[in-house]
Amino acid sequence: MMCRSCATTTAPAETPVDAKSPAHGLSRRGLLAGIGLGALTVNLSLSTGASAAEAAEALEAVEAAEAAATMAAKNGAWANPALGRFPAGGHYGAPRGGASHAGQDISNSTGTAVHAAAAGTVVRRSWGGGLPGRTGNGLVIAHGGNQYTYYGHLSAYRVALNARVSAGQRIADMGATGNVTGPHLHFETHSGSLGATVNPVRFLAARGVDLAGGWSRIDPGASGATVVVIQHLMTRRGYALVADGQYGSVSVAAVKRFQSSKGLVADGQVGPATWPALVYTLRQGAGGAHVRALQTALNKRGARLAVDGAFGSVTTTAVRAYQSSNRLVTDGEAGPVTWRALTG
Repeated sequence: MMCRSCATTTAPAETPVDAKSPAHGLSRRGLLAGIGLGALTVNLSLSTGASAAEAAEALEAVEAAEAAATMAAKNGAWANPALGRFPAGGHYGAPRGGASHAGQDISNSTGTAVHAAAAGTVVRRSWGGGLPGRTGNGLVIAHGGNQYTYYGHLSAYRVALNARVSAGQRIADMGATGNVTGPHLHFETHSGSLGATVNPVRFLAARGVDLAGGWSRIDPGASGATVVVIQHLMTRRGYALVADGQYGSVSVAAVKRFQSSKGLVADGQVGPATWPALVYTLRQGAGGAHVRALQTALNKRGARLAVDGAFGSVTTTAVRAYQSSNRLVTDGEAGPVTWRALTG
């Protein structure tokens, strides 16, 4: 199930990769090195008597590089937009007549939830998202720092034009509108300007998200709801962290101790090796900090639960609703598959 169109006449900014083994793109170290060179350029410009306009332009370039480094960090700011499978021929850069496929297709049934990949503003809500070569109902979200995401072939919109959305918020339903072979989400990432597409698998991997549906990666320095989830889970594991959403030195040190206790690499990154050891299988009747973690994760996806640590009927209903809308087994039990989807 994939797009028949959804092409761009602009050459892909990256070489297509195998979805089963995506590269992680430019490293954070490389980005920071680039910032250092940019800062050096500014200093040289100022010391050699460059005009104010030239110095300002150079400084603007450095600030843009700094913004790019922040956007590329595995800092918890990004989320998986949809669950499903990668269909054959639906990868970024696949041939589409005389053009290239502009995004990554994710196949699932009509009505599957589509979530915002990051916080931002809905700037397009129209057929094809107002972009050339696209068909079907589409949304474009601007995330700041000249970063945009596009969601195509939607069966229903769940947000309005100009709405502010949060990372992980449900924004639409998957569908088969436009020129397609079956229901799926056509997902694009644009970097630098709207229209400058880059490989979505690599783009999200650099931000700690596995577009194929794997566990997320959260690095030291991250912040937000997913960090709160980690802190609640760590408290349940006996480390008594303040759930402030800041993955700072105290939380990182605790995670490293936990990783060591489990025989894991103690690098402080909460990723595919650490998440399965950290989460609990929970069902109605459970209570405690691990339930607060679950309620926080569900709220990131729009559940609006009281984070009270009590897994009662309301939380059970929220778990079942999330599982159903994302085409998971709808049993009301939060096991590893549900946790992986919620935190991805």
